[in-house]
Amino acid sequence: MRSHLLNDTTAERYRRTVTEGVERVAAHLAATDRPFTGIAVDALAPRIDGIDLDRPLHDTAAVLDELEEVYLRDAVHFHHPRYLAHLNCPVVIPALLGEAVLTAINSSLDTWDQSAGGTLIERRLIDWTAARIGLGPAADGVFTSGGTQSNLQALLLAREEAKTDDLASLRIFASEVSHFSVQKSAKLLGLGPDAVVTLPVDHDKRLHTVALARELERCRRDGLVPMAVVATAGTTDFGSIDPLPEIADLCARYGTWMHVDAAYGCGLLASLKYRDRIDGIEQADSVTVDYHKSFFQPVSSSAVLVRDAATLRHATYHAEYLNPRRTVHERIPNQVDKSLQTTRRFDALKLWMTLRVMGADGIGQLFDEVCDLAAAGWELLAADPRFDVVVAPSLSTLVFRYVPAAVTDPAEIDRANLHARKALFASGDAVVAGTKVGGRHYLKFTLLNPETTTGDIAAVLDLIAGHAEQYLGESLDRAS
Repeated sequence: MRSHLLNDTTAERYRRTVTEGVERVAAHLAATDRPFTGIAVDALAPRIDGIDLDRPLHDTAAVLDELEEVYLRDAVHFHHPRYLAHLNCPVVIPALLGEAVLTAINSSLDTWDQSAGGTLIERRLIDWTAARIGLGPAADGVFTSGGTQSNLQALLLAREEAKTDDLASLRIFASEVSHFSVQKSAKLLGLGPDAVVTLPVDHDKRLHTVALARELERCRRDGLVPMAVVATAGTTDFGSIDPLPEIADLCARYGTWMHVDAAYGCGLLASLKYRDRIDGIEQADSVTVDYHKSFFQPVSSSAVLVRDAATLRHATYHAEYLNPRRTVHERIPNQVDKSLQTTRRFDALKLWMTLRVMGADGIGQLFDEVCDLAAAGWELLAADPRFDVVVAPSLSTLVFRYVPAAVTDPAEIDRANLHARKALFASGDAVVAGTKVGGRHYLKFTLLNPETTTGDIAAVLDLIAGHAEQYLGESLDRAS
Protein backbone atom coordinates (compact mmCIF):
# COMPACT_ATOMS: atom_id res chain seq x y z
CA MET A 1 0.00 0.00 0.00
CA ARG A 2 2.96 2.33 0.49
CA SER A 3 3.36 2.42 -3.27
CA HIS A 4 0.34 4.75 -3.36
CA LEU A 5 2.03 7.39 -1.21
CA LEU A 6 3.51 10.34 -3.11
CA ASN A 7 7.23 10.64 -2.38
CA ASP A 8 10.62 10.56 -4.09
CA THR A 9 10.33 6.86 -4.96
CA THR A 10 6.82 7.09 -6.46
CA ALA A 11 7.27 10.22 -8.55
CA GLU A 12 7.08 8.33 -11.83
CA ARG A 13 3.93 6.49 -10.74
CA TYR A 14 2.43 9.86 -9.83
CA ARG A 15 3.28 11.20 -13.29
CA ARG A 16 1.69 8.20 -15.06
CA THR A 17 -1.41 8.13 -12.89
CA VAL A 18 -2.17 11.83 -13.10
CA THR A 19 -1.45 11.87 -16.84
CA GLU A 20 -3.90 9.00 -17.31
CA GLY A 21 -6.56 10.94 -15.44
CA VAL A 22 -5.87 14.20 -17.28
CA GLU A 23 -6.03 12.44 -20.63
CA ARG A 24 -9.35 10.85 -19.69
CA VAL A 25 -10.84 14.20 -18.62
CA ALA A 26 -9.45 15.96 -21.70
CA ALA A 27 -11.02 13.36 -23.98
CA HIS A 28 -14.30 13.71 -22.12
CA LEU A 29 -14.27 17.50 -22.44
CA ALA A 30 -13.45 17.31 -26.14
CA ALA A 31 -16.47 15.06 -26.71
CA THR A 32 -18.94 17.14 -24.68
CA ASP A 33 -21.70 18.50 -26.88
CA ARG A 34 -24.21 19.71 -24.29
CA PRO A 35 -24.04 20.98 -20.72
CA PHE A 36 -25.88 18.05 -19.14
CA THR A 37 -27.14 14.59 -20.01
CA GLY A 38 -30.51 15.17 -18.38
CA ILE A 39 -30.19 12.18 -16.08
CA ALA A 40 -32.60 12.10 -13.13
CA VAL A 41 -31.48 11.55 -9.56
CA ASP A 42 -33.50 8.34 -9.34
CA ALA A 43 -31.54 6.93 -12.26
CA LEU A 44 -28.09 7.97 -11.05
CA ALA A 45 -28.37 7.27 -7.32
CA PRO A 46 -28.66 3.45 -7.63
CA ARG A 47 -25.40 3.33 -9.62
CA ILE A 48 -23.51 5.05 -6.84
CA ASP A 49 -25.32 3.26 -4.03
CA GLY A 50 -24.46 -0.08 -5.67
CA ILE A 51 -20.70 0.44 -5.39
CA ASP A 52 -19.08 -1.52 -2.56
CA LEU A 53 -16.49 0.83 -1.10
CA ASP A 54 -14.98 -2.04 0.89
CA ARG A 55 -13.98 -3.84 -2.35
CA PRO A 56 -11.40 -1.68 -4.16
CA LEU A 57 -10.68 -2.20 -7.84
CA HIS A 58 -6.87 -1.97 -7.42
CA ASP A 59 -6.47 -0.51 -10.90
CA THR A 60 -6.50 3.14 -11.94
CA ALA A 61 -7.91 2.46 -15.39
CA ALA A 62 -10.78 0.47 -13.90
CA VAL A 63 -11.50 3.21 -11.38
CA LEU A 64 -11.53 5.83 -14.16
CA ASP A 65 -13.93 3.64 -16.15
CA GLU A 66 -16.20 3.48 -13.12
CA LEU A 67 -15.87 7.23 -12.58
CA GLU A 68 -16.99 7.80 -16.15
CA GLU A 69 -20.18 5.90 -15.32
CA VAL A 70 -21.00 7.54 -12.01
CA TYR A 71 -19.69 11.09 -12.45
CA LEU A 72 -17.99 12.29 -15.62
CA ARG A 73 -20.70 11.18 -18.05
CA ASP A 74 -23.45 13.04 -16.20
CA ALA A 75 -21.51 15.98 -14.75
CA VAL A 76 -22.98 19.43 -15.29
CA HIS A 77 -20.44 21.24 -17.46
CA PHE A 78 -19.91 24.90 -16.64
CA HIS A 79 -17.57 25.29 -19.60
CA HIS A 80 -20.34 24.61 -22.13
CA PRO A 81 -21.67 27.80 -23.77
CA ARG A 82 -25.27 26.83 -23.01
CA TYR A 83 -24.74 26.47 -19.29
CA LEU A 84 -26.40 29.74 -18.28
CA ALA A 85 -27.58 29.03 -14.77
CA HIS A 86 -25.65 29.89 -11.62
CA LEU A 87 -22.54 31.86 -10.67
CA ASN A 88 -20.24 29.15 -11.98
CA CYS A 89 -17.51 30.12 -14.39
CA PRO A 90 -15.46 28.16 -16.89
CA VAL A 91 -11.92 27.98 -15.55
CA VAL A 92 -8.68 29.11 -17.14
CA ILE A 93 -5.93 26.58 -17.81
CA PRO A 94 -3.15 28.34 -15.82
CA ALA A 95 -5.33 28.02 -12.73
CA LEU A 96 -5.75 24.30 -13.36
CA LEU A 97 -1.99 23.97 -13.48
CA GLY A 98 -1.84 25.77 -10.15
CA GLU A 99 -4.45 23.37 -8.77
CA ALA A 100 -2.36 20.39 -9.82
CA VAL A 101 0.75 21.81 -8.16
CA LEU A 102 -0.90 22.85 -4.90
CA THR A 103 -2.67 19.50 -4.54
CA ALA A 104 0.49 17.48 -4.99
CA ILE A 105 2.67 19.58 -2.68
CA ASN A 106 -0.29 19.92 -0.27
CA SER A 107 0.94 22.95 1.67
CA SER A 108 -1.23 24.10 4.54
CA LEU A 109 -1.46 27.87 4.74
CA ASP A 110 -2.02 28.14 8.48
CA THR A 111 1.60 28.51 9.60
CA TRP A 112 4.88 29.57 8.02
CA ASP A 113 6.55 26.27 8.89
CA GLN A 114 3.96 24.44 6.78
CA SER A 115 3.96 26.71 3.76
CA ALA A 116 6.94 29.13 3.56
CA GLY A 117 6.75 30.62 0.04
CA GLY A 118 3.05 29.83 -0.13
CA THR A 119 2.46 32.23 2.75
CA LEU A 120 4.30 35.01 0.96
CA ILE A 121 2.51 34.39 -2.33
CA GLU A 122 -0.89 34.57 -0.61
CA ARG A 123 0.13 37.78 1.18
CA ARG A 124 1.34 39.31 -2.06
CA LEU A 125 -2.00 38.54 -3.74
CA ILE A 126 -3.90 40.04 -0.82
CA ASP A 127 -1.83 43.21 -1.17
CA TRP A 128 -2.46 43.22 -4.94
CA THR A 129 -6.22 42.86 -4.49
CA ALA A 130 -6.36 45.48 -1.74
CA ALA A 131 -4.49 47.89 -4.02
CA ARG A 132 -6.93 47.18 -6.86
CA ILE A 133 -9.78 48.01 -4.48
CA GLY A 134 -7.98 51.10 -3.15
CA LEU A 135 -8.17 50.24 0.55
CA GLY A 136 -4.97 52.04 1.48
CA PRO A 137 -1.59 51.16 3.01
CA ALA A 138 -2.95 49.61 6.22
CA ALA A 139 -5.08 47.04 4.38
CA ASP A 140 -4.79 43.29 4.79
CA GLY A 141 -6.87 40.16 4.37
CA VAL A 142 -6.81 36.41 3.96
CA PHE A 143 -8.03 33.79 1.51
CA THR A 144 -11.21 31.93 2.43
CA SER A 145 -13.32 29.04 1.19
CA GLY A 146 -15.90 31.30 -0.44
CA GLY A 147 -18.14 34.32 -0.17
CA THR A 148 -20.19 32.95 2.71
CA GLN A 149 -17.10 32.55 4.89
CA SER A 150 -15.76 35.93 3.79
CA ASN A 151 -19.04 37.63 4.72
CA LEU A 152 -19.10 35.81 8.06
CA GLN A 153 -15.60 36.95 8.94
CA ALA A 154 -16.28 40.52 7.88
CA LEU A 155 -19.38 40.66 10.06
CA LEU A 156 -17.48 39.08 12.96
CA LEU A 157 -15.00 41.94 12.74
CA ALA A 158 -17.86 44.45 12.54
CA ARG A 159 -19.50 42.93 15.61
CA GLU A 160 -16.29 43.20 17.62
CA GLU A 161 -15.62 46.76 16.41
CA ALA A 162 -19.10 47.76 17.58
CA LYS A 163 -17.71 47.38 21.13
CA THR A 164 -20.83 46.30 22.96
CA ASP A 165 -21.73 43.20 24.93
CA ASP A 166 -25.41 43.78 24.26
CA LEU A 167 -25.73 41.59 21.15
CA ALA A 168 -29.49 42.11 21.06
CA SER A 169 -28.93 45.78 20.29
CA LEU A 170 -26.85 45.18 17.16
CA ARG A 171 -28.33 45.77 13.72
CA ILE A 172 -27.07 44.88 10.23
CA PHE A 173 -28.56 46.63 7.21
CA ALA A 174 -28.74 45.00 3.79
CA SER A 175 -31.00 45.13 0.76
CA GLU A 176 -33.82 42.68 0.23
CA VAL A 177 -31.84 41.09 -2.62
CA SER A 178 -28.56 40.70 -0.69
CA HIS A 179 -27.02 37.25 -0.23
CA PHE A 180 -28.60 34.89 2.30
CA SER A 181 -25.23 34.53 4.03
CA VAL A 182 -25.90 37.87 5.75
CA GLN A 183 -28.77 36.29 7.70
CA LYS A 184 -26.80 33.10 8.23
CA SER A 185 -23.81 35.04 9.55
CA ALA A 186 -26.00 36.98 11.99
CA LYS A 187 -27.29 33.72 13.42
CA LEU A 188 -23.83 32.20 13.69
CA LEU A 189 -22.60 35.35 15.43
CA GLY A 190 -25.25 35.00 18.12
CA LEU A 191 -27.28 38.01 17.08
CA GLY A 192 -31.01 38.23 17.62
CA PRO A 193 -33.73 37.33 15.12
CA ASP A 194 -34.29 41.04 14.37
CA ALA A 195 -30.61 41.77 13.80
CA VAL A 196 -30.75 41.95 10.00
CA VAL A 197 -32.85 44.84 8.72
CA THR A 198 -33.69 44.26 5.06
CA LEU A 199 -34.21 47.37 2.98
CA PRO A 200 -36.16 47.93 -0.24
CA VAL A 201 -34.50 48.31 -3.62
CA ASP A 202 -35.15 50.67 -6.50
CA HIS A 203 -36.21 49.84 -10.05
CA ASP A 204 -32.64 48.77 -10.83
CA LYS A 205 -32.58 46.44 -7.79
CA ARG A 206 -30.15 48.69 -5.91
CA LEU A 207 -30.46 49.42 -2.22
CA HIS A 208 -32.59 52.51 -1.53
CA THR A 209 -30.27 54.91 0.29
CA VAL A 210 -33.21 57.04 1.48
CA ALA A 211 -34.57 53.96 3.25
CA LEU A 212 -31.11 53.20 4.63
CA ALA A 213 -30.76 56.73 6.03
CA ARG A 214 -34.20 56.49 7.63
CA GLU A 215 -33.42 53.13 9.27
CA LEU A 216 -30.01 54.23 10.51
CA GLU A 217 -31.60 57.27 12.15
CA ARG A 218 -34.33 55.12 13.67
CA CYS A 219 -31.69 52.72 14.97
CA ARG A 220 -29.85 55.52 16.73
CA ARG A 221 -33.07 57.04 18.04
CA ASP A 222 -34.14 53.70 19.53
CA GLY A 223 -30.84 53.27 21.33
CA LEU A 224 -29.72 50.42 19.09
CA VAL A 225 -26.26 49.96 17.54
CA PRO A 226 -25.88 50.12 13.75
CA MET A 227 -23.22 47.41 13.56
CA ALA A 228 -22.80 47.17 9.78
CA VAL A 229 -24.21 47.99 6.39
CA VAL A 230 -23.73 45.27 3.78
CA ALA A 231 -23.62 46.80 0.32
CA THR A 232 -23.69 44.35 -2.57
CA ALA A 233 -21.58 44.78 -5.68
CA GLY A 234 -23.27 42.18 -7.82
CA THR A 235 -26.41 40.65 -6.35
CA THR A 236 -26.91 36.95 -7.01
CA ASP A 237 -30.27 37.38 -8.72
CA PHE A 238 -29.74 40.55 -10.73
CA GLY A 239 -26.04 41.43 -10.71
CA SER A 240 -27.12 44.83 -9.40
CA ILE A 241 -24.59 47.09 -7.69
CA ASP A 242 -25.68 49.15 -4.72
CA PRO A 243 -24.83 52.91 -4.74
CA LEU A 244 -21.51 52.56 -2.94
CA PRO A 245 -20.51 56.25 -2.56
CA GLU A 246 -23.84 57.21 -0.99
CA ILE A 247 -23.72 54.20 1.34
CA ALA A 248 -20.17 55.08 2.35
CA ASP A 249 -21.27 58.60 3.26
CA LEU A 250 -24.08 57.26 5.45
CA CYS A 251 -21.76 54.77 7.16
CA ALA A 252 -19.32 57.55 7.94
CA ARG A 253 -22.12 59.74 9.32
CA TYR A 254 -23.41 57.04 11.66
CA GLY A 255 -20.09 55.40 12.54
CA THR A 256 -21.15 52.14 10.94
CA TRP A 257 -18.92 49.44 9.49
CA MET A 258 -19.29 49.29 5.69
CA HIS A 259 -18.92 45.84 4.18
CA VAL A 260 -19.07 45.36 0.42
CA ASP A 261 -20.04 41.89 -0.77
CA ALA A 262 -18.31 41.92 -4.15
CA ALA A 263 -18.22 38.15 -4.50
CA TYR A 264 -19.69 38.50 -8.00
CA GLY A 265 -18.72 42.01 -9.01
CA CYS A 266 -15.04 41.66 -8.07
CA GLY A 267 -14.31 40.91 -11.73
CA LEU A 268 -14.67 44.66 -12.29
CA LEU A 269 -11.42 45.11 -10.36
CA ALA A 270 -9.67 43.83 -13.49
CA SER A 271 -12.09 45.30 -16.02
CA LEU A 272 -10.73 47.42 -18.84
CA LYS A 273 -14.12 49.04 -19.51
CA TYR A 274 -16.42 49.00 -16.49
CA ARG A 275 -14.27 49.55 -13.36
CA ASP A 276 -16.17 52.75 -12.56
CA ARG A 277 -19.29 50.72 -11.79
CA ILE A 278 -17.83 49.92 -8.38
CA ASP A 279 -16.50 53.37 -7.58
CA GLY A 280 -16.87 53.87 -3.84
CA ILE A 281 -15.70 50.35 -2.95
CA GLU A 282 -12.42 51.90 -1.80
CA GLN A 283 -14.28 53.44 1.16
CA ALA A 284 -15.33 50.05 2.55
CA ASP A 285 -14.08 48.69 5.87
CA SER A 286 -14.17 45.17 4.44
CA VAL A 287 -14.73 43.57 1.05
CA THR A 288 -15.59 40.05 -0.07
CA VAL A 289 -14.14 38.85 -3.37
CA ASP A 290 -14.76 35.49 -5.06
CA TYR A 291 -12.08 34.83 -7.63
CA HIS A 292 -13.92 31.59 -8.44
CA LYS A 293 -16.81 33.59 -9.85
CA SER A 294 -15.53 36.40 -12.04
CA PHE A 295 -11.78 35.74 -12.15
CA PHE A 296 -12.38 32.35 -13.84
CA GLN A 297 -10.74 30.34 -11.06
CA PRO A 298 -11.61 26.80 -9.92
CA VAL A 299 -13.53 26.46 -6.66
CA SER A 300 -12.46 27.43 -4.15
CA SER A 301 -10.73 30.78 -4.36
CA SER A 302 -12.05 33.68 -2.30
CA ALA A 303 -10.79 36.32 0.10
CA VAL A 304 -11.89 38.87 2.65
CA LEU A 305 -10.06 42.20 2.61
CA VAL A 306 -10.03 44.83 5.36
CA ARG A 307 -9.06 48.50 5.36
CA ASP A 308 -7.32 48.22 8.74
CA ALA A 309 -5.15 45.15 9.30
CA ALA A 310 -5.50 45.59 13.06
CA THR A 311 -9.16 44.53 12.92
CA LEU A 312 -8.10 41.01 11.93
CA ARG A 313 -7.01 40.54 15.54
CA HIS A 314 -10.62 39.66 16.31
CA ALA A 315 -10.04 36.33 14.54
CA THR A 316 -6.72 35.64 16.29
CA TYR A 317 -6.19 32.84 18.81
CA HIS A 318 -2.82 31.45 19.87
CA ALA A 319 -1.99 27.82 20.56
CA GLU A 320 1.39 26.66 21.83
CA TYR A 321 1.36 23.71 19.43
CA LEU A 322 0.73 25.87 16.36
CA ASN A 323 1.16 29.64 16.59
CA PRO A 324 2.41 30.57 20.06
CA ARG A 325 2.20 34.23 20.98
CA ARG A 326 5.97 34.61 20.82
CA THR A 327 5.86 34.11 17.02
CA VAL A 328 4.17 37.49 16.68
CA HIS A 329 7.13 39.21 18.32
CA GLU A 330 9.48 37.14 16.19
CA ARG A 331 7.60 38.41 13.11
CA ILE A 332 6.84 34.89 11.86
CA PRO A 333 4.03 35.24 9.30
CA ASN A 334 1.38 32.75 10.41
CA GLN A 335 -1.75 33.19 8.33
CA VAL A 336 -3.84 31.34 10.89
CA ASP A 337 -3.60 34.53 12.96
CA LYS A 338 -5.98 36.13 10.44
CA SER A 339 -8.23 33.24 9.45
CA LEU A 340 -11.33 31.47 10.71
CA GLN A 341 -9.84 28.27 9.30
CA THR A 342 -6.82 26.37 10.56
CA THR A 343 -5.75 23.85 7.92
CA ARG A 344 -6.22 25.69 4.64
CA ARG A 345 -5.39 24.92 1.02
CA PHE A 346 -2.94 27.02 -1.00
CA ASP A 347 -5.77 28.25 -3.22
CA ALA A 348 -3.92 31.50 -3.85
CA LEU A 349 -1.53 29.65 -6.16
CA LYS A 350 -4.25 29.33 -8.81
CA LEU A 351 -4.70 33.09 -9.04
CA TRP A 352 -0.93 33.60 -8.92
CA MET A 353 -0.44 31.28 -11.91
CA THR A 354 -3.26 33.00 -13.78
CA LEU A 355 -1.84 36.47 -13.26
CA ARG A 356 1.67 35.38 -14.18
CA VAL A 357 0.47 33.76 -17.44
CA MET A 358 -2.49 35.94 -18.50
CA GLY A 359 -2.14 39.13 -16.51
CA ALA A 360 -4.94 41.12 -14.91
CA ASP A 361 -5.90 42.62 -18.27
CA GLY A 362 -6.48 39.13 -19.63
CA ILE A 363 -8.91 38.34 -16.83
CA GLY A 364 -10.58 41.72 -17.19
CA GLN A 365 -11.05 41.25 -20.92
CA LEU A 366 -12.88 37.96 -20.34
CA PHE A 367 -15.17 39.54 -17.75
CA ASP A 368 -15.84 42.53 -20.00
CA GLU A 369 -16.89 40.11 -22.74
CA VAL A 370 -19.57 38.50 -20.58
CA CYS A 371 -20.81 41.94 -19.48
CA ASP A 372 -21.08 42.94 -23.14
CA LEU A 373 -22.86 39.67 -23.88
CA ALA A 374 -25.42 40.39 -21.17
CA ALA A 375 -26.09 43.83 -22.66
CA ALA A 376 -26.70 42.19 -26.05
CA GLY A 377 -28.91 39.58 -24.40
CA TRP A 378 -30.93 42.37 -22.78
CA GLU A 379 -31.55 43.84 -26.23
CA LEU A 380 -32.77 40.47 -27.50
CA LEU A 381 -35.14 40.01 -24.58
CA ALA A 382 -36.44 43.57 -24.62
CA ALA A 383 -37.30 43.22 -28.31
CA ASP A 384 -38.95 39.79 -27.96
CA PRO A 385 -42.70 40.02 -27.16
CA ARG A 386 -42.62 36.49 -25.74
CA PHE A 387 -40.61 37.61 -22.71
CA ASP A 388 -40.67 40.12 -19.89
CA VAL A 389 -37.18 41.10 -18.73
CA VAL A 390 -36.82 42.66 -15.29
CA VAL A 391 -33.84 45.00 -15.31
CA ALA A 392 -30.97 46.03 -17.57
CA PRO A 393 -27.77 44.25 -16.48
CA SER A 394 -25.05 45.92 -14.43
CA LEU A 395 -22.90 42.82 -14.74
CA SER A 396 -23.80 39.64 -16.61
CA THR A 397 -27.17 38.47 -15.27
CA LEU A 398 -30.55 38.56 -17.00
CA VAL A 399 -33.83 37.81 -15.20
CA PHE A 400 -36.86 37.27 -17.41
CA ARG A 401 -40.10 35.36 -17.81
CA TYR A 402 -42.04 33.84 -20.67
CA VAL A 403 -45.34 35.72 -21.02
CA PRO A 404 -47.71 34.25 -23.62
CA ALA A 405 -50.14 36.81 -24.98
CA ALA A 406 -53.05 34.39 -24.85
CA VAL A 407 -52.68 33.55 -21.14
CA THR A 408 -53.67 36.07 -18.48
CA ASP A 409 -53.57 33.92 -15.34
CA PRO A 410 -50.25 34.75 -13.55
CA ALA A 411 -50.28 31.39 -11.74
CA GLU A 412 -50.57 29.53 -15.03
CA ILE A 413 -47.69 31.58 -16.44
CA ASP A 414 -45.68 30.66 -13.33
CA ARG A 415 -46.32 26.99 -13.96
CA ALA A 416 -45.34 27.34 -17.61
CA ASN A 417 -42.01 28.94 -16.68
CA LEU A 418 -41.30 26.34 -14.01
CA HIS A 419 -42.11 23.57 -16.47
CA ALA A 420 -39.88 25.11 -19.13
CA ARG A 421 -36.91 25.25 -16.78
CA LYS A 422 -37.37 21.65 -15.63
CA ALA A 423 -37.97 20.34 -19.14
CA LEU A 424 -34.91 22.16 -20.45
CA PHE A 425 -32.76 20.68 -17.68
CA ALA A 426 -34.14 17.20 -18.31
CA SER A 427 -33.33 17.52 -22.00
CA GLY A 428 -29.74 18.48 -21.26
CA ASP A 429 -29.79 21.00 -24.11
CA ALA A 430 -29.18 23.95 -21.79
CA VAL A 431 -29.20 24.81 -18.08
CA VAL A 432 -30.83 27.97 -16.75
CA ALA A 433 -31.62 29.13 -13.23
CA GLY A 434 -34.79 30.44 -11.65
CA THR A 435 -35.88 32.87 -8.97
CA LYS A 436 -38.90 34.83 -7.79
CA VAL A 437 -39.63 38.49 -8.47
CA GLY A 438 -42.65 40.02 -6.77
CA GLY A 439 -43.80 36.54 -5.80
CA ARG A 440 -43.83 35.32 -9.42
CA HIS A 441 -41.54 32.73 -10.99
CA TYR A 442 -38.84 34.04 -13.31
CA LEU A 443 -35.95 32.47 -15.18
CA LYS A 444 -32.35 33.60 -15.02
CA PHE A 445 -29.30 33.63 -17.25
CA THR A 446 -26.01 34.06 -15.41
CA LEU A 447 -23.55 34.66 -18.22
CA LEU A 448 -19.97 33.91 -17.22
CA ASN A 449 -18.71 32.11 -20.31
CA PRO A 450 -17.06 34.27 -22.97
CA GLU A 451 -17.65 31.43 -25.44
CA THR A 452 -21.42 31.90 -25.16
CA THR A 453 -22.83 33.90 -28.09
CA THR A 454 -25.99 35.84 -28.74
CA GLY A 455 -26.89 32.94 -31.00
CA ASP A 456 -26.75 30.62 -28.00
CA ILE A 457 -28.96 33.00 -26.02
CA ALA A 458 -31.51 33.22 -28.86
CA ALA A 459 -31.53 29.43 -29.27
CA VAL A 460 -32.11 28.85 -25.54
CA LEU A 461 -34.92 31.41 -25.51
CA ASP A 462 -36.58 29.50 -28.34
CA LEU A 463 -36.20 26.25 -26.39
CA ILE A 464 -37.75 27.86 -23.30
CA ALA A 465 -40.67 29.22 -25.31
CA GLY A 466 -41.17 25.83 -26.95
CA HIS A 467 -41.31 23.94 -23.65
CA ALA A 468 -43.62 26.56 -22.13
CA GLU A 469 -45.95 26.48 -25.14
CA GLN A 470 -46.05 22.69 -25.05
CA TYR A 471 -47.02 22.79 -21.37
CA LEU A 472 -49.74 25.39 -21.98
CA GLY A 473 -51.11 23.39 -24.91
CA GLU A 474 -51.28 20.22 -22.83
CA SER A 475 -52.83 22.18 -19.96
CA LEU A 476 -55.52 23.48 -22.29
CA ASP A 477 -56.20 19.95 -23.54
CA ARG A 478 -56.54 18.69 -19.97
CA ALA A 479 -58.98 21.49 -19.13
CA SER A 480 -61.14 20.69 -22.12
